[in-house]
Amino acid sequence: MFIEDNRPNNMEHLMSLYQQLRATSTLKAPIFMPTVIFVLLVTVFCSVFPEQAQITLNTVKQSIFTHFSWFYILAGSIFFLFLIFLCGSRLGDIRLGADNDEPEFSFTSWIAMLFAAGMGIGLMYFGVAEPVLHYVKPVQENLTEAERMKEAMMTTFYHWGIHAWAIYAVIALALAYFGFRYKLPLTVRSGFYPLLKNNLSGFWGHLIDIVALCSTIFGLTTTLGYGAMQVNAGFNNLGLIDSNSFVVLAVIMIVSMMLAVISAISGVGKGVKILSETNLVLGGLLLIFVIIAGPTLWLFSGLTENLGYYFSSLLELSFRTFAYEPEHQSWLSGWTILYWSWWASWAPFVGMFIAKISKGRTIREFILGVLFVPSLFNILWMTSFGGSAIWIDQQTHGALAAISDNTEALLFGFFDQLPFGQIASVIALLVISIFFITSADSGIFVLNNMASQGSGKAPKWQSVFWGALLAVLGLSLLYSGGLASLQSMTLIIALPFMAIMLVLCFGLWKGLMVDTQYSSKKFTQGSVLWTGENWKERLEKIVNPTDRKDIRRFLNQIARPAFNDLVKEFLEHGLNAQMNFIDGKNPKIEFEVVNENLRNFLYGIRLQSRQLSDLVVDDDNLPNLEESKIYEPITYFFDGREGYDVQYMTQEELIVDVLKQYERFMNLAMDKSHNLMTADVENMAE
Repeated sequence: MFIEDNRPNNMEHLMSLYQQLRATSTLKAPIFMPTVIFVLLVTVFCSVFPEQAQITLNTVKQSIFTHFSWFYILAGSIFFLFLIFLCGSRLGDIRLGADNDEPEFSFTSWIAMLFAAGMGIGLMYFGVAEPVLHYVKPVQENLTEAERMKEAMMTTFYHWGIHAWAIYAVIALALAYFGFRYKLPLTVRSGFYPLLKNNLSGFWGHLIDIVALCSTIFGLTTTLGYGAMQVNAGFNNLGLIDSNSFVVLAVIMIVSMMLAVISAISGVGKGVKILSETNLVLGGLLLIFVIIAGPTLWLFSGLTENLGYYFSSLLELSFRTFAYEPEHQSWLSGWTILYWSWWASWAPFVGMFIAKISKGRTIREFILGVLFVPSLFNILWMTSFGGSAIWIDQQTHGALAAISDNTEALLFGFFDQLPFGQIASVIALLVISIFFITSADSGIFVLNNMASQGSGKAPKWQSVFWGALLAVLGLSLLYSGGLASLQSMTLIIALPFMAIMLVLCFGLWKGLMVDTQYSSKKFTQGSVLWTGENWKERLEKIVNPTDRKDIRRFLNQIARPAFNDLVKEFLEHGLNAQMNFIDGKNPKIEFEVVNENLRNFLYGIRLQSRQLSDLVVDDDNLPNLEESKIYEPITYFFDGREGYDVQYMTQEELIVDVLKQYERFMNLAMDKSHNLMTADVENMAE
């Protein structure tokens, strides 16, 4: 009887809790539900069938390597070239925000934050490991010692340099442009506004955000997996732990995610900011320590040569797929393709941070800053850590090469070869741990923002949910196949997202073109000449779009008398002037001055139709717009210049406009530097 009485109460309590969660949630079901279902399916599959999951992931990964490696390389290069094109074109002058918006942060602060964006777990994990691995196992055979070192550093720069930041910059630029210029939410779908327009909130918009969200989840999980493995390696190096088991990794992952969730829900954003700044300082101190403790002069000399080698080889590297060297394609798949997919999965995460700090910057300033500031810092870091590691490996007859199979331990093995190595290892472990927590904290914020379509501050329970989801997903993938499974899922989900990013470039370009045309649109010549007289008649013309009859009336009642008066006056001055009227479906009228050595001066007006925007036609508050076209009297000239609408001009104003154009023609004709344009070429040919 007791159970029967309480079951309904328990059910009511659960329903009440569900209603409360639903009422406070900012999550958008069309984005959130498919994403969570997909992630949970992957989690269950990897946890319940680890061996089968590993086989399946490897099969899919190998298929992508075989059929789509070229696509990753081509897409990464397109992003880079697209940004360089924008930077060098007039579109680079467009501001990320209103035209009068000032940058939110000073240039120095902005550069410092971009500098900070280049820091992360990846640099700590790969700063020593990647150059050493490329040096120990170079892609090309039969290289000299010097060539192996140069190739190792150049390849590392390629993976961590401009191309990586070009992938980030494409997303960041789209978020900043459409977010601050069009006032749209800071979500990936907003970049498709020029293509989807009113359908932005429909199926395709949801699908774009779902793929972006899934990609970010797996990218974050991969990074956290790297962090957990390196924290474990650090504890082993310091003698605090003597195990590499899954249980140890699970404990590290769970504890770190708990700290990240506590940070996310406590609202101590200032504390996280202090931690991040502290980490930046500690990372900087480690960098300085390595430069001083390592072969200092050799590093600076190597940095200079490495930079030259990298930039001179950049174009060739950008399109390298080893199509004619199939024996190297497995290397390409295991390094470059995995990197490009990793960068793509992190692009919404890093892009949102960069977008938020870049309001008020011009596109040119944005691109130059985002492409080069973090890239140059990464190159300095890799040169200092990787170059020193290779130099030490040579001096110690392969001490680091001997442990190169244990990638996560290479950083601590490197510090063991330097003075005060234990202290440096402790600081490095602290830096990695803080990066782990702050990255997870920031990741939770970004996931909330993406799943909520950029709306409002998320309730605390959502942060707990995302933290738990990241931890469970990371553990299930580590359980099924370790780091390889994390990399495989990132690679798989990044493929459709790279395709989305390519379309995003087209949407961004289209938006920028419309922007520059809109901003450069000037008043009609009739409006420029208008003195304010007859304003009621002018208003009537504005609100009642003209049809063919109106244009014929204008040509007969305004243009014809004006041109007749001009012909009479020009003839009195000894000039051979005439008027031509061509009737028909699209009538036109011309005032022409016939010359002997010069081209004939021609000022014509013709009827032209223009398609109206659907937004205008369908607007019930504009009752006089019933057709999808309007008709206008547009000028044309002897030299093919673009004409303009003259329908608002009076007879006197039209005469003035013709004389202005004739004066311009005569001024150009008197200047011999314009002879190519003003000479009568047709008569010369005869």
